[in-house]
Amino acid sequence: MPEDSAGFADMGIDPAILKSLEEMGFEEPSPIQVAAIPALLEGRDVIGQAQTGTGKTAAFGIPLLQRLRPDMQRPQALVLAPTRELALQVAEEIGRIGKHLRVRELAVYGGTPIDRQIRSLRAGVEVVIGTPGRIMDHIDRGTLKLDQIRTLVLDEADEMLDMGFVDDIDKIMGYLPAERQTVCFSATMPDPILRITKRHMRDPVQVSIAREELTGPTIEQAYFEIRERDRVDALTRIIDHEAISRAIIFCRTKRSCDELASALQARGYIAEAIHGDLNQAQRNRVLSRFKDGQIELLVATDVAARGIDVENVTHVINYDIAQSPEAHVHRIGRTGRAGREGTAFTLIHPREFRHLKLIERATRSRIPRRNVPTPTDVAARALHLLGERIVSLVEQGAGEEERYAAVASRLLEEHEPERLVAALISTMADPRSTGGAGSGGGPELGRPAARTAGGGADFPDTGGEAGYVRFFVNIGSRDRATPADFVRTIARQAEIPGGLIGAIDIHESFTFVEVPRDVAQRVMEAMSNATIQGRNVNMEPAKPSR
Repeated sequence: MPEDSAGFADMGIDPAILKSLEEMGFEEPSPIQVAAIPALLEGRDVIGQAQTGTGKTAAFGIPLLQRLRPDMQRPQALVLAPTRELALQVAEEIGRIGKHLRVRELAVYGGTPIDRQIRSLRAGVEVVIGTPGRIMDHIDRGTLKLDQIRTLVLDEADEMLDMGFVDDIDKIMGYLPAERQTVCFSATMPDPILRITKRHMRDPVQVSIAREELTGPTIEQAYFEIRERDRVDALTRIIDHEAISRAIIFCRTKRSCDELASALQARGYIAEAIHGDLNQAQRNRVLSRFKDGQIELLVATDVAARGIDVENVTHVINYDIAQSPEAHVHRIGRTGRAGREGTAFTLIHPREFRHLKLIERATRSRIPRRNVPTPTDVAARALHLLGERIVSLVEQGAGEEERYAAVASRLLEEHEPERLVAALISTMADPRSTGGAGSGGGPELGRPAARTAGGGADFPDTGGEAGYVRFFVNIGSRDRATPADFVRTIARQAEIPGGLIGAIDIHESFTFVEVPRDVAQRVMEAMSNATIQGRNVNMEPAKPSR
C-alpha cells in the first residue's frame, strides 16, 4: 500500500477507496477521521463535534461508501446539509472518494428545476445529499424512497437548526428504517440538536475535535486564478516577478511534487522535491541543502513539510490548494516566523473557488486576488530590481571604484551619460550576458531579465502572448513527450536559458510552444535538426485561433 494511504489502510478501509484517497492526495487521516472512521466502520452511531474544514466529510463519507451494497441501485445513504453550497461540496467529495466503486451520488436542493433531479433519481443513485426542504419535496412527490437507507448523516446540524429545519429533519427521520446508522456532525451542540440525537440515535460514540487557532497575522496572502494548462508557466512568472529566492511550494501528491520539481529544474530553477518516498537520509540531505541556501525552491507535500523549520523562507506557494483550512494554515505558517513578515500565494482553478471561500471563512481572513504577471510585467520588474541594485552599489560602494575610475571618466567624456548607462543596463539585463535562469547571478539579474520580450524577427500574429511567438511542433502526448522534454531540447539546441520558454500546450499529436519574439528565429532554426523522444522535430509558426 502506498505510503500516502498508510494511516487509512490501518483502519480496514476498502482498497478501492484507498486508491481514491491516494489520488486525491490524502497523506494521513485528520484527527476527526482518526476518531470517527473506526467507530463508523463498526456500524456505531456517532456524534461528532467538529467545524467545517476539519476533514469531517471524508470522516463520514468513507464509512458511508464502504457500507453500500453495490447490487442495490436504490438510495442507501442520505446526507442532510443546510445549504445548496454545502450539499454540492459534499456530493463532489463523496464522488471523488467513491470514484473506483462506481458509486452514483446526487445533490438535491431548491432554487433549480426539480425535473432533472427526478430523472436522476429514477435512473438510480446510491447516495443522496440534499437540503431538508428539497428532500421533503421529493418525499411528498414520491420520487425519493427512503426504505433502503442504511446511513443517515446530519451535516452541520446546528446550521440546519438556525435555518429552521428541525421539524423537517424529524419528519424525514420518520420515513427511515429503524435499523440504520445515524451520524451527526455539528460545530456546537445546542439543546434541540441534543434532543434529536437522544430520540433518534442508539448508544452513540461521541467525538470532539477542537479547532486550532487559524490565524497568520504577519503573513500577506493572495490568490491567482489560472487555467490548468498554464499552472507551471504562471508559477514561474510569479517567482520571477516577485524575485523569490527561498520558498516552499506545496503540491497535493508525491507524483505532482516530482513532476513540478523536474519542470522547474528544466527551466533553470534550483528546485528539489521532498515527500514520503524519500528515506530519512535523503530528506535530511534535501533539507540541509535548503537551509544552506543551495536550493531556492523546496517542492513538498503536506506531511513531508512537517517539522521543517527554516529561517528566512520568504514565500509559501500553494501550487495545489490545501485540502482543509487547517492544512492551509500549517502551510503558510512556514513563512513569517519569529515575527518576520512572510507572503503566501495560492494558485486556483475556477472550480476551486468555493474551496478558497471555505478557507477564508474558517480562517476569518480575506485572501485578495492578484493577476498573474505578464511577460511585460516580469521584464519591467526585472529592470526595476536591476536599477535598485545599481543604486545600492553606488550608495554602498562596490569596493573597486578606483580600479575602474579611469575607464569611467573616459566613457563619460566620449558619450552622453544617459545613453552610456542605458547601454550598460542593457548588457546586464541580456540573458546571454548574465547566463540566464539558474546562472547564479541572483534573482535581480537572472530569471526576470531572461524573460524580457523585445523585438526580433518579423513573425506574423501567431496567437501567442504579447512579446511571444507561438510555434506548432509535430510531437505530442502520444509520443510520450513532456514539458520538460521541450524545455530541455529548445534550451540546449538554441543555447538559451530554459527560463525564457513560455507556455507549453501538449495535445495528442502536436504541441504549441511559446518563446520570446527576440529569440524566436534562433529557436526555429536551431530546432530544425533536433529530435524529441526519437522523432525529428518540425517547428513552424502557429496560426492564431479566431
